[in-house]
Amino acid sequence: MQTIRELFGTSKPIIALLHLRELPGDPGYVRGDRIEHQTELARKELLALQEGGVDAILFSNEFSYPYMDELSHVTTASMAYIIGRLKEEIRIPFGVHAISDPMATIELAAAVDAQFVRSVFAGGYVGESGIRSKNAGGYVRRKMELGLDDLMMFYMINAESDGDLSGRELEVIAKATVFKCHPEGICMSGIHAGLEADTDDLRRIRAAVPGTPVFSNTGTRKENVADKLAACDGAFVGTAFKKNGEFLNFVDGELVKEFMETVRRHRKDQ
Repeated sequence: MQTIRELFGTSKPIIALLHLRELPGDPGYVRGDRIEHQTELARKELLALQEGGVDAILFSNEFSYPYMDELSHVTTASMAYIIGRLKEEIRIPFGVHAISDPMATIELAAAVDAQFVRSVFAGGYVGESGIRSKNAGGYVRRKMELGLDDLMMFYMINAESDGDLSGRELEVIAKATVFKCHPEGICMSGIHAGLEADTDDLRRIRAAVPGTPVFSNTGTRKENVADKLAACDGAFVGTAFKKNGEFLNFVDGELVKEFMETVRRHRKDQ
């Protein structure tokens, strides 16, 4: 298994979210639209993110809300189709996240030869989608069955807007996850995409699991990225790269460049 530095070329990577637009079967998908349209939208954002200098890209079906614990086959098939069409243009490491279905995430990774995945792989939560229970053992076994020995798994230890049913402190969850699941990284989120993960929480989690990389999962912006990277080991970034910093907008290449210039200055000073 590669280290974070070996895969991403830095010990504190910025992993850009490429939010795929509504896919066939999603409530927001426009009747009469074609998957080629979604593919072209994704291509433009892929090129803007790569040209902006991000360290890696995570493809996610961000606009498939409300999310399903067990995705329809058409969703993962659509994701695989789009990523497959873009494969020859991907120049940096990439991963996948089939929200919020960990098994579909692992199987999608196998289909498109992704190098890493992110998901809520463990724990029990309650929220707008009801009660959700995740069992890391099944996902790790499926990973091994598919021969994905080098696939990095980033565990989200809080499910954004959902509440943890165990009542444990974040540090306890992080320690238990590392002991039982051996993740390549742990992700800490804000309430939802674009909202900041608490910097003090990131520090506490990092102190609780020395040796395991901890990532800011949401809400990292140009204005706070220096503080985030001082508190943790990298960030997944989506909304901050979009025009006017708004979730519903598309990636703005100039914002990506400005963000990554700030990141490079900070990493150089460390």
